[in-house]
Amino acid sequence: MSSIPPRSPQLATITPPITPKQSNGGKSSTAKIIDDSDIVPADANIPDNYVSYTLKHQKSLPPVSWDNWYNELNWLHVAILGLTPLLGITGAFFTRLRWETAVWSVVYYYMTGLGITAGYHRLWAHRSYNASKPLQYILAFLGAGAVEGSIKWWARGHRAHHRYTDTDLDPYNAHRGLLWSHIGWMIIKPRRKPGVADVSDLTKNEVVRWQHRHYLQILLIMGFVLPTVVAGLGWGDWQGGYVYAGLLRLCFVHHSTFCVNSLAHWLGETPFDDKHSPRDHLVTALVTIGEGYHNFHHQFPMDYRNAIKWYQYDPTKWFIWVCQQVGLASHLKMFPDNEVRKGQLTMQLKRLRETQETLSWPSDNSDLPVVSWDSFLTQAQSRPLICIAGFIHDVQDFLDEHPGGRHLLTKNIGKDATTAFFGGVYDHSNAAHNLLAMKRVGVLHGGSPHGLEDKSIPPSQRLRIARYNELGGSGYSSAAMSDGEGLLG
Repeated sequence: MSSIPPRSPQLATITPPITPKQSNGGKSSTAKIIDDSDIVPADANIPDNYVSYTLKHQKSLPPVSWDNWYNELNWLHVAILGLTPLLGITGAFFTRLRWETAVWSVVYYYMTGLGITAGYHRLWAHRSYNASKPLQYILAFLGAGAVEGSIKWWARGHRAHHRYTDTDLDPYNAHRGLLWSHIGWMIIKPRRKPGVADVSDLTKNEVVRWQHRHYLQILLIMGFVLPTVVAGLGWGDWQGGYVYAGLLRLCFVHHSTFCVNSLAHWLGETPFDDKHSPRDHLVTALVTIGEGYHNFHHQFPMDYRNAIKWYQYDPTKWFIWVCQQVGLASHLKMFPDNEVRKGQLTMQLKRLRETQETLSWPSDNSDLPVVSWDSFLTQAQSRPLICIAGFIHDVQDFLDEHPGGRHLLTKNIGKDATTAFFGGVYDHSNAAHNLLAMKRVGVLHGGSPHGLEDKSIPPSQRLRIARYNELGGSGYSSAAMSDGEGLLG
């Protein structure tokens, strides 16, 4: 995210352009850009297997080694990202920090940061809201002051990141490591071209075209001249304005934004989807002006919010909302709450399923012998068997543990204690239902008494999370289909 996009001459001829060349038809290049009907999206004609085909046929540059590292560095980016903090820290040793300059530096940090988060990111890369022309120009100026490239270049890379997340076509692939996704992808020449991403909508935007054309001049003014002049004319601190509001502020803005590519793919939880690396965390939100709820963002990228709870830190969302209130923004996009909650529920069920797999469950009905009433009575004379809700239970190991006392169990041996268990003597708890089911040793021929079929399934099992391939039939029907007379065990 530096001032000039990384390019490698060796990569230019690796693959032919996927979209066909178009003739100008006698029109000038300027007219060609402005005429919407002549702009074909870059991804209009890509094949269905674009990712696999590209990774297979597009040759990547050789790995960086001790022998070639010098030639593989993007020296422009190295200079920008290296000299800025070096000059800033050196200057701070010789420049007293005045409180006015400190306040101005923080204010300008948020201003230029919002140029990236509210402008480059949510407005232009994701089209999550509409901005009036004055707001677009303000955000284009402020975004340039962050020195992270033009809107068009920044948005093109970010759209590729979303489309090809965690693959080798992702410019800042998190699977290549925290350091790579934070800054390595900028200071080392890309090993391959990023995946195709369409920015034809931005090519039609006059503010984007204007900023792209005059980017270097705007960068110098907004990145260094303006913060210096404000401090100089405001309270006479020209040197402090340049060092603190210019250089060091820029360093903080850089690494704040870079954390969206690195920290937000490494630290936190995945409450909406764990298929890819993006994560949600308050710490990341605090250091990225609200961009830290990244798992939500990758699931619902066109939502103008990153944080959906009122108490979650997302000043960029609040800024956009305020702009709407004063008429500078409109059409703020929000994914339906029903779909957002469905995403959360999906992950909650998945985690419950994982917990469920670690627990022991009652034997499937099909694994239990079916026993007649007479056989039950006979076997109960030598074993402490009790019939409840159509199941026969061996309570040998629970006689002395029963909270109501041993006598309540022993008096029901060889009997049907369904009524007593379901409220006649005591309406047993969920825990009792669950524990009782683990003591099943047989199914009574004929099944549960009429009206108690639902009670034969313990509460934990009734809410058990089933896989899709388990939905075709239930293993917990209490109806017995045969009349086995074998010993219970």
